[in-house]
Parts: sequence; C-alpha cells; structure tokens
Amino acid sequence: MLRDLVDGAARRALFMLDAEAAHGLTVKALASGAVPACRVPQDGRLSVKIGDLTFPNPLGMAAGFDKNGEVPDALLRLGFGFAEAGTVTPRPQAGNPSPRVFRLVADKGVVNRLGFNNDGHAALRVRLEARKHRGGIVGVNVGANKDTEDRIADYTAGIEAFADLASYFAVNISSPNTPGLRDLQARAALAELLSRVMDARDAATERHGRAVPVFLKIAPDVDEAGLDDIAAEVLAARLDGLIVSNTTLARNGLTDRAGAAEAGGLSGRPLFRRATVTLARMRQRVGPELPIIGVGGIDSGETAWTKITAGANLIQLYTGMVYEGPGLVTKILRHLSHCLDRHGLASLEEAVGTNTDAWARIDPDLEG
Repeated sequence: MLRDLVDGAARRALFMLDAEAAHGLTVKALASGAVPACRVPQDGRLSVKIGDLTFPNPLGMAAGFDKNGEVPDALLRLGFGFAEAGTVTPRPQAGNPSPRVFRLVADKGVVNRLGFNNDGHAALRVRLEARKHRGGIVGVNVGANKDTEDRIADYTAGIEAFADLASYFAVNISSPNTPGLRDLQARAALAELLSRVMDARDAATERHGRAVPVFLKIAPDVDEAGLDDIAAEVLAARLDGLIVSNTTLARNGLTDRAGAAEAGGLSGRPLFRRATVTLARMRQRVGPELPIIGVGGIDSGETAWTKITAGANLIQLYTGMVYEGPGLVTKILRHLSHCLDRHGLASLEEAVGTNTDAWARIDPDLEG
C-alpha cells in the first residue's frame, strides 16, 4: 500500500514535466539507486526456457526505455525477468527534433517520433562490458543509422559488436520513425537482411562459442500477405524468434485528438488490440514451436495473461509502466501465478497459445 502511494506521488510529479524530460529523470533515478528494488514473488512455474536462456519470469522491459544500456540491472531489480537495451545504431545520432514524445493521458497511450536517438555502439559496449559478470538476461536491440548507405550492414555490425555480450538480439526493422526502415519487412529485402544477419551471428558463434538467439521485431500494421511473407522468411532463415510488435501508425478510437494528430508511433493501451491480433496471426503462421515475445499495450495482469494465451512465450512492456509505475511488475507476476492456480496449470508454457484462434479472428480496426 505504501509503495503504491509513493509510486502515485512520483508519477504525478513526473507528469508535470515534458514526457521526454520525465523519462530522462526516471532513467537517472534508476541509475542512482533512488528507485528501490521490488520484492517479486518467486514462482518457478513462471520461468521460461528459450534456447540456452532461462528467464526467471516472462516479463521484460521493452526496447526504447533504456536506449543506451544505462540501467539494465536496475530494471532487473524491479522484478523484470529480462531487459532490452537499444535500439542502438553503429554511430551516435540525435534523432528527430523535439518535441517528439507526447502523452495521450485519456487513452493511456504515448506517441513518439524519437528516431533512434542513441549514443552508438561504442558507448553501449563500454556499459555492457562493465556489467557482464552480474548475470541476468539483457538483450540488445540493433538498428540502422538514418543516413547509412547500407542498412543491412548496420544490422550485421550490431551483431558483430555485441555477440560476446548480448543475451539475445532483437533486429528492429519496424520503427515508423526512420524513413524507409519498414521497407525491410518486404519479402526480398527481408530475405537478404535475415541471410546476412544470421551469417554474421554464425561467424560470431565461431569466435565466441555461443550462438546468440536472434529475434525479429515487426510492426503491427503489416497486412495479411505481408505476414505470410515474414513468417515464410523467418522460418526459412531459422531465426530464433519474433517480437510482435512495435508501435502503430493507426489512430483508431482515440479520445485525445491533439495527441492523435501527432506524427509517430502509438504505444500503450490503444495498441493492445492491434498488437495482440497480429501476434495471434503470426502464431498461426509460424506454428507452436517458434518463440514469440508479445509487446504492445500490456498495463495489467489481465492484459499480460491475454497476450500469453494469444500466443506469446514472453512479454514486454514500457508505456504501461509510465502510467502504472514500477509496482506494475509485481502485480503482473502475481496475477500470472493466480491464473495458473485458477486453471490448474503446472507451467506458463501450458497457457501459451490457448486462445490464439479466437484472437486471430478479431478485426483490429474495430473498437471494443
């Protein structure tokens, strides 16, 4: 109860600031140790094994929160089962002009057009090297510089730069804020990207002795034919998994008209339906074995459970914590344990995909 009151007061103070400034202050508070660790319920049924990684629980912090790998360990202390640094590009870049982050409070959403602002490979590598003996699962989300001459080369450079440090890789081709980036989701371009990325991963495996899992992060706005193409190429390339999904360009059913008019990707509660439908449709296409991380609109235990039953092995959030505070992590994990009790399940794996078909039939463009 006291933690909820403190979280509430901190959120009210942060909401008095510009959204991007509030985020920067939050990262600084985590880095300083000012945000205390959470007592997370330990439930072995929530652990998830993917490849050589054993996630203590399925809930991760999505990319975008810790772009420069400044606070992965602080995030793990909040109770997250894993954290994802990035998106990181080979060279530092400032991103798009400010203002570029907008809260849609009435909708519990956020629109951002940050544009891969980050400190670059070298700076992230220094930070990850400094914490490499601390344990915990920390993924690296790799992207391409806006002005690069060879986008795919930027992705392979990311694989080469962090293969000895990353728990897993997320290949982000789904941000709407780098012009032309989503074109890499088209079949021919995707085939070349995945071929070169997996070649780079396999070469790094020979150097470092570990095959780092590679996940592809896709957009929620891909049409049915596009989903067919992505699924086919992911399976052909023998990728280790998918992340579904990034932010959306859709603006269905929003109350905040001013926020809806801002250019950029929409995250948070308004994304949940579209992202979950896309997740379920991809689960149908790739089958039950390929790991999928479900992202988009998780802001409660109920939405976390729904994402898992729609087909996610692991889940991530970001915007949900903006509105609900760090106590959300514990609430979600407790709820997942309660759901396993209620359904008489011995592990989270037994719940994955149990409602996939129902979600795949939903029209993401309809409200409700």
